[in-house]
Amino acid sequence: MSNLDRQATPTVCGGRGFVVAEPVRELLSPRRVALGESTEVRRLLPNLGRRMVGAWAFVDHYGPDDIADEPGMQVPPHPHMGLQTVSWLHEGEVLHRDSTGSSEVIRPRQLGLMTSGRAISHSEESPKSHARLLHGAQLWVALPQAHRNVEPHFQHHTDLPRVLGPGLTATVILGTLDGTTSPGSVYSPLVGADLTLTAGAEARLPLEPDFEYAVLSMSGEVHVDGVPVLPGSMLYLGCGRPELPLRASSDAALMLLGGEPFEEELVMWWNFIGRSQQEITEARRDWTEGSRFGEVKGYDGAPLAAPELPPVPLKPRGRVR
Repeated sequence: MSNLDRQATPTVCGGRGFVVAEPVRELLSPRRVALGESTEVRRLLPNLGRRMVGAWAFVDHYGPDDIADEPGMQVPPHPHMGLQTVSWLHEGEVLHRDSTGSSEVIRPRQLGLMTSGRAISHSEESPKSHARLLHGAQLWVALPQAHRNVEPHFQHHTDLPRVLGPGLTATVILGTLDGTTSPGSVYSPLVGADLTLTAGAEARLPLEPDFEYAVLSMSGEVHVDGVPVLPGSMLYLGCGRPELPLRASSDAALMLLGGEPFEEELVMWWNFIGRSQQEITEARRDWTEGSRFGEVKGYDGAPLAAPELPPVPLKPRGRVR
């Protein structure tokens, strides 16, 4: 998914200096952002005070939206570099096309994982014949220095492993949870999991104390470590947790995101993650001139134009503003 903000501002993130080394309960409110003509998303990362959770650098939550008489998601071809995109649906379908030639329809609880490496472009749209509701999340994972120029590729996994407990099902999207590992490729120690709880369920989910974590509420009424987390909001949890208490007042769904704190300092601007002003400037130039990022075939429409670079220098700094 693209950042469609025409006034794109640089985000500086990464580095361990602002990682909360002990358990906390920091509730993050979303910022509402228009995505195309008919979709609005709630942006949780980057947030005013919290830029990353492990290598997770971007989180949008959208829906449930009634798109029965609407085109639904319509995101034209746009570029990425230095990151992975994670498409995750609870309802609806999204047709993914990219410049490597991939064309896949992603459905609920299936993993669409695109690794940009040095350069890729893709489009996302609701198929012409689509379900009534669209509900999901789009996330980015920052690639570390050693792997940020890997060959671009796309993975589509339709059957993901699960961790089961009384009233709890945890689908492992990326990384490892409680000894269960996703088939999706990762390049730093992290975890992403989809949690569903039945009404009245109380569970304690095992965690890695060296990871920092956050929980995104997708639907339902749930308390995370005693804190009520409403749908479309995120609770940052810090590090140092061996387990996470969960209690559901109704059927509920969450996304658990975590990982080792990301040591490298990054610059994130528009749809690029780099390490310097020069890298971002070169990426924008290459996209504008039609080089490096390839061509997305099959999308009925023009690619996105890059916004203007800001007048201030882009400098990598820390994890929080």
